[in-house]
Amino acid sequence: MSDLARRAHIALVLAVTDVLIRPHPAPSGPVHAGRSRTGRAGGEAGQTTAEYGMVLLGAAGIALLLVGWATKSGAIGKLFDVVMENVIGKVK
Repeated sequence: MSDLARRAHIALVLAVTDVLIRPHPAPSGPVHAGRSRTGRAGGEAGQTTAEYGMVLLGAAGIALLLVGWATKSGAIGKLFDVVMENVIGKVK
């Protein structure tokens, strides 16, 4: 595993851990018929945290695949070369 992939993996684990263990404040204001301000039933209050965690896992997984592809194919180096050529061309 490359250093970049290892760093991305560590960042993913830290981000997901932070989202999953961060306490959420209780909703302020009146709660009617067992529902919170978000419209969820009282027993589903923690479901939002799990949904955010799943979205973060999905996004991080896609990012890791993209970083892995770009690293193996040399796309990042090519992109950097094209950008630098355009910048140098505009300066001249």
